[in-house]
Amino acid sequence: MTHKLANFMIGLFGGLTGSLIGKYLIIFILSMIPILELRGGLIAASLLNLPMWQSFLICFVGNILPIPFILWFINPIFRKMRNWKHLGKVVLWCEKKANSKKEQIENLKYVGLFLFVGIPLPGTGAWTGSLIAALLDMDKKKSLIAAFLGVLLAGIIMLLVSYGVLGRIL
Repeated sequence: MTHKLANFMIGLFGGLTGSLIGKYLIIFILSMIPILELRGGLIAASLLNLPMWQSFLICFVGNILPIPFILWFINPIFRKMRNWKHLGKVVLWCEKKANSKKEQIENLKYVGLFLFVGIPLPGTGAWTGSLIAALLDMDKKKSLIAAFLGVLLAGIIMLLVSYGVLGRIL
């Protein structure tokens, strides 16, 4: 699914694929988007034939950029959004999604957050992990470190998968 979404997003940004900076901008933006995150960014980088290590760094930065904002600001933003009819529904949907996954983090705390963010499975990642950490009122600094390390782990795994390194090893 991530592969199809990455391909679709490359198509949307098609005009940027003519230059190296445009390609890097595409993978940076994809890495900041929920659901796609670094996974989609690295797959797109591979599809765009971008260098592996530069792509990894750009996707990593793109994926970690939203984490502090989510950890420190999502609860006050959600409180304000609840007062608006349609935005309140968005908050309820986000909270429902986070609550459905919180067990995976709640028992192991920061190690759970690290693994939740770091193992690239559907429904996991920095956005959801940070949202759960914020809703569970976990220590923000420890959560930030766990999420950053999780993105690093996810990046290494996805680098091996998206650039075919794993295939060469096996």
